[in-house]
Amino acid sequence: MGPGTPPSLPWGAFSQDPRHPESARLRASDHDRDLVQGVLAEGYADGRLTKDEYDERAGAAAAARTLGELPVLILDLVPQSTPRPGSDLALADGEQLDALALRRWQDRRRHALSTFLVASLVCWTVWFLGSFEHLGHPGFPWPAFVTLFTAVRLLQVQLARRDIVERERARLERRQRAIRPPWHQG
Repeated sequence: MGPGTPPSLPWGAFSQDPRHPESARLRASDHDRDLVQGVLAEGYADGRLTKDEYDERAGAAAAARTLGELPVLILDLVPQSTPRPGSDLALADGEQLDALALRRWQDRRRHALSTFLVASLVCWTVWFLGSFEHLGHPGFPWPAFVTLFTAVRLLQVQLARRDIVERERARLERRQRAIRPPWHQG
């Protein structure tokens, strides 16, 4: 991250959000202290902290016992607001990536199902209403082709669940590596 670039939000990477009162009294882990050290190092490297400020805050971070002691050390270095789009992905763990990938398959399945239902219903309705013109002979049931085509697509999506989820998980991992903040590597 270069000078002048706003840092990403580390709050989601903590074991619990240290800004929340119910989390403040919980013991800080080495990972939590390392996150703060990373933000401080970035702030010092960007020239937002002097050497003395960095040393003082880094020492306080290393000595912190609870999560509540950590936010004050970095509040003036990172934004408090909601992260930019995609940063939730940057901080997602494996379970969350799996859930996002599964949600992608579910969205595709829902789209295929709604396409099947709507297209079939519209086509069969048009065919049925048009059949009244030819009393006694309803005509060729052309909506069967639309129904068959959209049903095949729905079946393909249903049967390709594993492939769709695996491809989406790989895509999410690539995006995550590209946007992950430096203090959240590993």
